[in-house]
Amino acid sequence: MDDTVNGASDEFIVQLEDVHKSFIMGKEAVLALRGVTLNVRRGEILCMMGPSGSGKTTLLNIIGGLDTPSRGHVIVDGENVVSLSEEKLARLRLRKMGFVFQNFNLLSNFTALENVQVPMVLLGQRDPKRARELLKLVGLGDRMHHYPSELSGGQQQRVAIARSLANDPPIIIGDEMTGDLDTATSYEVMELIARLNRERGTTIVYVTHDPRMSTFAHRVIHMRDGRLAEEQVVDAGTG
Repeated sequence: MDDTVNGASDEFIVQLEDVHKSFIMGKEAVLALRGVTLNVRRGEILCMMGPSGSGKTTLLNIIGGLDTPSRGHVIVDGENVVSLSEEKLARLRLRKMGFVFQNFNLLSNFTALENVQVPMVLLGQRDPKRARELLKLVGLGDRMHHYPSELSGGQQQRVAIARSLANDPPIIIGDEMTGDLDTATSYEVMELIARLNRERGTTIVYVTHDPRMSTFAHRVIHMRDGRLAEEQVVDAGTG
């Protein structure tokens, strides 16, 4: 079965239409998303903000294929995410998305170099040379044989960013990427993300609670009660 969507837009790498998501909490259904329609342009840096419970992380997870909507349409780079089997969805995430999380999610018994290679290995494409190049790209060429416990928080997040680029995905998904970092390191990480966007054309979709980190985006959407409440276009998108 071909899961490619006929007529999918080349302009937009992510297309969501009337997306709903509900969770069962005890005997009640909690509505996390209430009819979200959103398009993300190729090469765009999109930031999502909103109070706790607004639905921003749920929406991010649906874009990243980590969760599925209760109803609605989700198209990622021409593929209908909702119709994919779990196996195909896992391969879509490996090929087309890189993930950067707040707590880094590095394997503690792997070196930085080995951590970066994990997504490659999962696709059967181990490439130590590329992993070394990516660590140099994020400024860790001299730390590639160190373990996470031997790296600062900012350095660990740089390893996570290098890992997110391992399979050269067109999209990076970031969930509170700077949440555990001090202000100076947060700016360094976001400046790196912005540089990757400028130099590689990578689409970045991220959630943050910090208004200062939202200034690196081209567009900021604010969520409230499971809906898109406000949209702001940022002129510079450079922080």
